[in-house]
Amino acid sequence: MEPKVSIIMGSTSDMKVMEEAAKFLEEMEIPFEINALSAHRVPDMVHQFAQDAHKRGVRVIIAGAGGAAHLPGVIAASTPLPVIGVPIKSSNSIDGWDSILSILQMPSGIPVATMALDGAKNAAILAVQILSVADPELFAKFEGFKSDLAKKIAKANEELAQIDKFKYKV
Repeated sequence: MEPKVSIIMGSTSDMKVMEEAAKFLEEMEIPFEINALSAHRVPDMVHQFAQDAHKRGVRVIIAGAGGAAHLPGVIAASTPLPVIGVPIKSSNSIDGWDSILSILQMPSGIPVATMALDGAKNAAILAVQILSVADPELFAKFEGFKSDLAKKIAKANEELAQIDKFKYKV
């Protein structure tokens, strides 16, 4: 089985955040790989990875990084695949803003879809949406996921309607 999604991160300290992407891909039964690649420590490896990913069957790359967060952009510059960036609030981060802006502010021609701070699950959800465009079975499974989200809100509203401890709640 070859990976359809590649989850990469600047270091293994990012795994706590990026694991949320892996959990969702596992739930949706999407083959994926996980690697640590540093744009600053091993730039040649990063460049080679980005150039070769599509040859190995990868269709979407999720790249998480903290601090200066160059990894998603460096990957996007070297691959024809869509790249989804996950800014991570790290120990050397300025409340995560440095990571967000490093990933968000890409130059024209090198797009990176940027998630919220520590938003790895949404990155995986977007990856599945991208993959489902060309896969009717996955599309149907993803529609089920979206339907389940709506059912959770309907159930929450039913529960909220039962609350009667407020005098002016109508």
